[in-house]
Amino acid sequence: MLTDTSSVNSSLSQSGFTVEILEDYRLANLNRNISIIGRKEVLSGKAKFGIFGDGKELAHIALAKQFKNGDWRSGYYRENTLMMAMGLTNPKQFFAQLYSNTDLSANPGNGGRSMNNHYATQSLNEDGTWKNLLEQKNAAADLSPTAGQIPRLVGLAYASKLFRNEPSLNGFKNLSNNGNEVAFGLIGDASTTEGHFFEMINAASVLQVPVALTVMDDGYGISVPRKLQTVKDSISEALKGFEKTENSNGILIFKAKGWDYPELCSTFEKGIKICREKHIPVLFHIEEMVQPQGHSTSGSHERYKSEKRLQWEQDFDPLKKMREWILNENIATASELDKIEKETLEEAQQARLDAWEEYQNPIKKERDELIKLVTEKPCSCKTGGANRINLLVSQLQQLKNPIRKDILSTARKILRHICNDCPIFSDVEINLRHWINEQKLKNFERYNDKLYNESVFSSLNVLEVKPEFNEDSPMVHGREIIRDNFEALFKKNPLLVTFGEDSGKIGDVNQGLEGLQEKFGENRITDTGIRETTIIGQGIGMALRGLRPIAEVQYLDYLYYTIQTLSDDVASMHWRSKGSQLAPLIIRTRGHRLEGIWHSGSPMGMIINALRGFYICVPRNMTQAAGMYNTLLEGQDPALVIEPLNAYRLDEKRPENLGEFKTQLGVPEILEVGSDVTLVTYGSCVRIAQEAVKQLKEFNIFVELIDVQTLLPFDINETIVESVKKTNRVVFLDEDVPGGASAFMLQKVIEDQDAYKYLDSAPKTITAKEHRPAYGSDGDYFSKPNAEDVFETIYEIMRNVNPRRYREI
Repeated sequence: MLTDTSSVNSSLSQSGFTVEILEDYRLANLNRNISIIGRKEVLSGKAKFGIFGDGKELAHIALAKQFKNGDWRSGYYRENTLMMAMGLTNPKQFFAQLYSNTDLSANPGNGGRSMNNHYATQSLNEDGTWKNLLEQKNAAADLSPTAGQIPRLVGLAYASKLFRNEPSLNGFKNLSNNGNEVAFGLIGDASTTEGHFFEMINAASVLQVPVALTVMDDGYGISVPRKLQTVKDSISEALKGFEKTENSNGILIFKAKGWDYPELCSTFEKGIKICREKHIPVLFHIEEMVQPQGHSTSGSHERYKSEKRLQWEQDFDPLKKMREWILNENIATASELDKIEKETLEEAQQARLDAWEEYQNPIKKERDELIKLVTEKPCSCKTGGANRINLLVSQLQQLKNPIRKDILSTARKILRHICNDCPIFSDVEINLRHWINEQKLKNFERYNDKLYNESVFSSLNVLEVKPEFNEDSPMVHGREIIRDNFEALFKKNPLLVTFGEDSGKIGDVNQGLEGLQEKFGENRITDTGIRETTIIGQGIGMALRGLRPIAEVQYLDYLYYTIQTLSDDVASMHWRSKGSQLAPLIIRTRGHRLEGIWHSGSPMGMIINALRGFYICVPRNMTQAAGMYNTLLEGQDPALVIEPLNAYRLDEKRPENLGEFKTQLGVPEILEVGSDVTLVTYGSCVRIAQEAVKQLKEFNIFVELIDVQTLLPFDINETIVESVKKTNRVVFLDEDVPGGASAFMLQKVIEDQDAYKYLDSAPKTITAKEHRPAYGSDGDYFSKPNAEDVFETIYEIMRNVNPRRYREI
C-alpha cells in the first residue's frame, strides 16, 4: 500500500514502492486501452452504446487503495478502473458488459441487464441467504440517472453509525465490524447540480455518517461548461457553508488534481482515515480532469470544446503526467514504460477477442440448432411456404454476428409458413414449436426474471396467520393496534429500525409509534428532517447492509418526491442485478381520504406502474396493516404499505397475537357474499362500498364485496373471477383518477383472468374526478366516489338487466 506520497521525490522509488507504482501505471494504461477499444466496438456496431472512464484512471486507482472489505461503493457509469483496482472486475468482463452478455459467470456486474460500466457485487447466495459482507468489497447495483446513486449513500453510511452505536446490533458480525465501514460515493461534477446531491450533503452533515464522496470534475456536463452549471464555478467553493468547524457538524472538503498521482494518493488517504475513524463525512473535489473521448459514444466532444481546451486536455492527460513523473523521479526508464504500454494494449485486445468469442459462440450454436432442425428433412412441396422458409434460413445463415432476436424472430416466422398438411414437416413443426417455447423460457430467464425475490425468503411464501381474539379482547382505536404491533416487532427483531418526519419523539403525526422511541432508543426509532428522497435513500442503504428499515413518508402525496429513487433504484435493484442484490425496504405512509389537494391523494395508478418490483399493500384498517408488516418482515422484499388516514381513530378489536398474525399478500378477502354483482375495491373505499352495499340490500340487490388487500401482487388465486362466474357482473371502485388503479384491476380480471367470458353486463369502473381532491368534507364528497355513486352505478346495471323490477331513479 502506497502510504507516503506527500512529497514528490526520488525517495519513493527507493522506499520499496516501485513495484506498486508501476503496477498502477500498468492498470491505468490497461483501462485507457479498453476504453479506446470499447468505443471502437460500439462504432463498429458490435455493441449498442458505450460510456467509459478514460481520464479518471489515476483518481480511481488512488481511491481504491483506501477501500477495504466491508466498505460499500455507490458510483456512476465511469468506474471500470476503480472496479479493477479493487479486484471486482477484469478486462474480459468489461467487454462482456459492452456486448450485453447475459451469462452471470461472464458478466457478474449486471448479467446483461444494464449498459457497460454498471456493476453490482453479489450480496446473496444462490439460496437467497446473505453472504458475509465483511469478507468482500461491496458495490451497490449501479444506475444511470444523474445523481441517482446519491440518496442511498446516506443509508449505506448511516448503517455504520448504527452498528457502532446501537448495542443490540453487536452480534451481527457478518454485517459490520463495529461500524468501521465507509460508504464511497462517486459523481460527475455536473450531476452535483441535482437536488439529490444537495439533499444528501445536508443529511450526511446533520447525521455525521461516514460518507466519502468524490466529485470528478472535468469542467463539463456533456457540452455545458461548469460556469453555467455551478455557482462560483466550483462545487467545493459552493459548499463552503457545509464545512465542518470545531464546534459544528458538517463535512470536510479536500481538493486534488486529477492528473497528480502522488497528491491523489495522499489526499484520499488523509480524508478516508478521518471518515472511517471519526464518522465525519468528507468530500473530495478532484479538479482538472480530462475526458479524452468525450462523454460517450453518442457524440464527439470536438463539437463543443475549443482547440485550446482540447490541447490542454492532451497536455494534462493523467497517463501522460504520470509517465512524466515516473521518469522525473527515476522510478523507471522510458523503455520500461514503453513495454508496459505495449503489453497493456495487447492484453486489452486479447480481452476483447476472448469476450466476443464467449458472447457469440452460444448464440451461433443456437442458430445452428435452429437451421439443423428445419433443414434436416427438406420439404419437396412446391409451395410458396417452402420457398419462404428456405429464404429465411438463408438470411439467417448470412448474418455475420447474429443476436438472439434474429434467431427467435426467424423461428417464429418459419412456423407461419409450414404447410398444415405437409407429411415431411409434421415432426419438424412439433419440434420447432417445442424449440421456440424452450427459447422463450431461456430468454425470460436471461432478460425478465428476478423482478421479485424468487427464493424461499419471498414474502409470497409467508402464509396467513389469523388475528386471535377472545371474549375480553377490547375495542381500541386503530392507531393503538398498529403501535402495539410495532412494539412486538421491535422486541422480536433487533435489525428493525424506523425513521421519518416526526416518527421519533411524538411517535408520528398519528401516534402509531407513540412512546416507542422512549422504549427502544433514538437509534432505532428516529426523527429525520423534511427530506423525503434521502429518507428513502437512508432506507435503501440500510437494507443493502442487512438491516430491516421501515422508512416513513408522512403522507402518500409526498411520495412524489421519492418516486424517481424508488422506481430507478429499489424497484429494479433485484432485477437489474439479476438476483445478486436485494434491498428489502418497507415504506410506511398514510393516505386516501382526508382534506384537500396534498393530504388526500391516491395516485395508485402512478405508483403501481412506476414501482413494479415492489409489493403495494392497501389495507382498509389497522389490523390488516399490522398483519402486512408482520408478513413483510418475515420475507425479504421491498414494499409500500399505505395506512388509511381515516382508520386511526376508528375502533377495532385488539388482537391477542400482536406481532404474529399475518396477512397473506395477493389474496383478496370476500367481505360480503352476494349473487348479483361483484364489487372490487381496497383501502378507504371499502367503507364507502360497505355503506353502498347496505343501501342496495334495501332494493334486493345483493353485492359480493371483495377487498383486494394488495395491488401488487394482485389476486394470485383468481378469487375475483370465481366471484364473477357466479354474479356475471363486475364493478371496480377506487379513489384514483380515471384510468388509474381501477383500469389496472379491470385489466387483471377481465383480460388476465378471462372474466369477460362470464359477463352478462359491461364491466364498470367508479373513480375520483380527473383533478385533485378539493378541500373540506364537501370537497371530498364531490371529488371522490361516494356511497351514492356506487349505489347508482350498480343499481343502473341491474335496471338494464331487469327494467321491470328496478324502476328508473
